[in-house]
Amino acid sequence: MSHNNPTSVAASPSFSAQDRVLRRISLQAIPPRFLHPLENDGIRLLILENISQEAVSAFRALGFHVDHYTTAMTEDQLVEKIPTYHAIGIRSKTKITQRVINAAPKLLVIGCFCIGTNQVDLDAAAAAGIPVFNSPFSNSRSVAELVMAELIALSRQLFERSYELRNGFWNKKSKGCWEVRGKTLGIVGYGHIGSQLSVLAESFGIRVLFYDIINIMPLGTARQVPTLSALLAESDFVTLHVPELPETTNLISAQQLSEMKQGSYLINNARGKVVDIPALINALKSGHLAGAAIDVFPNEPGSNGPGFNDDLNPWATELRNLPNVILTPHVGGSTEEAQRMIGDEVAQALSSYLGCGSTIGAVNFPEVDLRTITADKQIRICHVHKNQPGVLRQINEALSPYNVEKQYSDSKGDIAYVMADIANVSRADVGKLQELISSTDANILTRFLA
Repeated sequence: MSHNNPTSVAASPSFSAQDRVLRRISLQAIPPRFLHPLENDGIRLLILENISQEAVSAFRALGFHVDHYTTAMTEDQLVEKIPTYHAIGIRSKTKITQRVINAAPKLLVIGCFCIGTNQVDLDAAAAAGIPVFNSPFSNSRSVAELVMAELIALSRQLFERSYELRNGFWNKKSKGCWEVRGKTLGIVGYGHIGSQLSVLAESFGIRVLFYDIINIMPLGTARQVPTLSALLAESDFVTLHVPELPETTNLISAQQLSEMKQGSYLINNARGKVVDIPALINALKSGHLAGAAIDVFPNEPGSNGPGFNDDLNPWATELRNLPNVILTPHVGGSTEEAQRMIGDEVAQALSSYLGCGSTIGAVNFPEVDLRTITADKQIRICHVHKNQPGVLRQINEALSPYNVEKQYSDSKGDIAYVMADIANVSRADVGKLQELISSTDANILTRFLA
């Protein structure tokens, strides 16, 4: 590595998204075969929200037809567009609702190129035989680094001083500006982001507390506290890293804000509905909080440009006019590194499902996988069905005239999934088998790959 290049960094060997699709099976002595559906002329993917171009290229390299759009789509637009597609890739702005799923008779799989999956009706997708994949960890470092930047910017009022100077006003001051060394950071949610943030914060000399609903082994000298109230009362900075669930909606509201220390700061890079924004505005205007950084909002524009206004959120103008409040447009995971890793991970998951039937990593589906087919004249059956007694008996009866090379099944809630590889099956037999299996009363979706 050249030390003359200021952008050079030590890095692990990188792999393209296409490489990663087949990496887990590349060490076999006999080269694996990427399978193709017998019942479809060609796989069509709809990719939205400016997802990594490397992921798009990987899909195309595998022979998939890809339509790539840089913006999100509304529900009405999706209902009109989606009927001809077998897969869709989205980020956080596009909503896959029950109505969208009902309008997608060919849809096989959904990829969320982000951490969260709350923008997808997971139960409706599972009921239709559609697994949903995401990338829960790839942008953890990017979010943790953003929190550290916001923590320092808030404590030094950097955004205020920068805005003033851009307007020609020189305002050198130290009042109300603090070092972060020796302060206490309270982390709500000690998962992949929270734990990485914990290590970064301690390297700055910051004392770390965390609250989580389960007991977790802390990293470094971080300490878990038993209640959210205990964390709020001790922390100079509070940062949120929890999913959007019914129990986390308005997790931080007027009561919790009143429990925070006078002059403390709130940072939210989690989900928009976790914080009661009107209550936060009141806490900031009263001077109880010294500042806040918000990267996520209850309602967010569907595309870049004007739109973050009172029509979208009725308090937007009031929030934008508050001093020492950092507002960013949901950029926590928006780094080149994070987006590349997310693209690689989700592209691999979608391609593995479409070409091999693997559901490892699906958030709403049984996780099933088989060794990749290497021999000719083998066919893989991927059968999604209702989780009820007697189904495997029916399947095995249908397969009894053939040699079953491999078979595996699992269930999750009301959905079950079985994969089976069978040998020496003629194309005429495939039609008969498909009719037998698809006509069972528990059938949801059956695919044959070869």
